[in-house]
Amino acid sequence: MINKNYDVIIAGGGTAGCACAYTASKLGLKVLLIEKNSFLGGSITSSLVIPAMKTSENAINTNFFNILFDELHKIGGASAYIDGNKGWFNPELTKIILDKLLKSVGVDILFESNIIKIDKKLSSYIVAIDSNNTNDIEYSLLSCIETRHLVDATGDAEICKILNCEFLNKNQNQTQPINLRFIMSGINIKLFSDWLTEFDTDRNVTTVCYADNTTLLSTAYTWDENVNWALKPLFRQGIEQKIITEDDSNYFQIFSVAGTLDSVAFNCPRILDTSISRSDAYIKGRECILRLSHFCRKFFPGFENAYISSIANSLGVRVSNRVKGKYIYTQNDLITGKRFDNPVVISNYPVDIHSSEKNSSKLEKVNQEYMLPIESLIVNDNLYVIGRCISAEFEAQAALRIIPSCFSMGEGLGKYLAKIIGESQQ
Repeated sequence: MINKNYDVIIAGGGTAGCACAYTASKLGLKVLLIEKNSFLGGSITSSLVIPAMKTSENAINTNFFNILFDELHKIGGASAYIDGNKGWFNPELTKIILDKLLKSVGVDILFESNIIKIDKKLSSYIVAIDSNNTNDIEYSLLSCIETRHLVDATGDAEICKILNCEFLNKNQNQTQPINLRFIMSGINIKLFSDWLTEFDTDRNVTTVCYADNTTLLSTAYTWDENVNWALKPLFRQGIEQKIITEDDSNYFQIFSVAGTLDSVAFNCPRILDTSISRSDAYIKGRECILRLSHFCRKFFPGFENAYISSIANSLGVRVSNRVKGKYIYTQNDLITGKRFDNPVVISNYPVDIHSSEKNSSKLEKVNQEYMLPIESLIVNDNLYVIGRCISAEFEAQAALRIIPSCFSMGEGLGKYLAKIIGESQQ
């Protein structure tokens, strides 16, 4: 049953929210995690963002990430690539393990729930929750759950909107296309991977390795003309034969799925119209997914009997509201590797900006590791933001939005909250 008072309430059970909830609760805080879906995992499980991108060898706040990998690996739901990247997760099994991990440290979880109203009471918040969980929460409690510390991990800064916080994304031209990911199964992975490694010899694009009794592979293609993609002739044929459209070919990337023997996850289609409504984006994306599935069955050996087995429940969003916090992390901070006293993230992932225009996307490597300070997660003394809506400039956020960095932000904030709450109680 849900209580009336918590040390911390976290809105959003995605990667950052789960890491924060687990860490804070394990360190002794009473934590409530509120999630709009019926499962945890956010980008990994709802948006099918797999695998997690590899980041710095010197990354910090990686405890939760490593525990999640270890628990998933035990049940065949995670694999490590030859470069050391342990982010190859199975989305469905991730849901199960996240439940297990958070319950193991005493986190209270409310699924199918949203915070709809927040009242400020001296140094605490009283939140009203719209919830389908009538057996978990008494109706009389819906308007009187109190917390000293409130964390916005919604991805779109929904809590900060309710509280009328200041946002940084005033320039609406600073945006990136969204994706709707999907999975195809029934693939002869051995046949496909053998063909793929011969067809594309560029190991910066196409790679295959064998780990944990499964094949881990990846390949890519974009319509950009400044890259010599091996798959280009196949996409040109697909367009000429009207199996796919020119727009369908704008971005294509696939990865095998850990814990399966016959599945591939697609980091596409990329929806080019950045002004489109989310409802229309789902419709447009699903239409494109059907065409891409036909294309793969015709042109990729091993896909002859493949079928669409899963379409993401949520769009893959790269850019959303960015909240103004105590410190605005800048592109210059990232490029120069500015040092901070209290970092929550250490990374070297490039500035990754997708574009709707040909030859306009950006993937700029950085020359050294960079740090994100805790102050970029602090909106005020008891309101915090983690995930892609942190206090950062557009270009800096484009490097920090990846899954491992979101895990680190959540864990770092969980440790910070345990520290300051512990000090206040002494």
